[in-house]
Amino acid sequence: MIKKINKNTEFLHFEQLSKEWWRENGKFKILHTINPLRIKYIKKNIAHKKALKFTNPFKNLEILDLGCGGGLICEPLARLEAKVTGIDFINDNIKAAKIHANKSNLNIRYLLQDLNSINLKKKYDLILMLEVIEHLDNWDVLIRNSIKNLKPNGKLIISTINRNILSKIFAIYISERILNIIPQNTHKYDKLIKPRELEDVLNKNKMKVTDITGLFFNPITRDWLLSKNKTRINYFCTAEKIN
Repeated sequence: MIKKINKNTEFLHFEQLSKEWWRENGKFKILHTINPLRIKYIKKNIAHKKALKFTNPFKNLEILDLGCGGGLICEPLARLEAKVTGIDFINDNIKAAKIHANKSNLNIRYLLQDLNSINLKKKYDLILMLEVIEHLDNWDVLIRNSIKNLKPNGKLIISTINRNILSKIFAIYISERILNIIPQNTHKYDKLIKPRELEDVLNKNKMKVTDITGLFFNPITRDWLLSKNKTRINYFCTAEKIN
């Protein structure tokens, strides 16, 4: 039985955008643009370096994508032969994800659940929270609860936004209000999360942080890039479950 979902402002904001997920030049254009980098980062952090060139680290990997939206990351992972489950708290998002997966002939399990009270018995090799936790009031609770669904030595990969003056200017003011590359009112500055705050929560929940990498936009080449040094705005974090 699905617990009734509280329709707060975050819920209503994303509910209104649910029809935009698969429009490559729509409201979520930036997610379509960075998706190849997301896959690149995930691959690098789940596979042994020597195996990267010779094997497919995604094959048969059990992956849970929390806050999956319309399934933008679920589908490429499924094409890479991973066994993917996507969970979102907005019914229209799940509908959009299911319809597109069916059109693409992909076998992806999509579930409608409140992220604050996820109920799953299955355990996964990898759990993803991509551009999710900065929208939650109690993101630390989601992390603590989701770790229960990780297999021994399972990994958690998170992408989110740092909290400082640069992110306030570029990730919110310029991106949302001037360039309009992100829908207005998507982010609230007070909800952004510093890497050290995320690390503290992960460490307290018996997770070992193995990588933090920045995601940044080069205005000269107009490309998105990964960088170990540029974590002031967007960043990825990988942590492994300590048994």
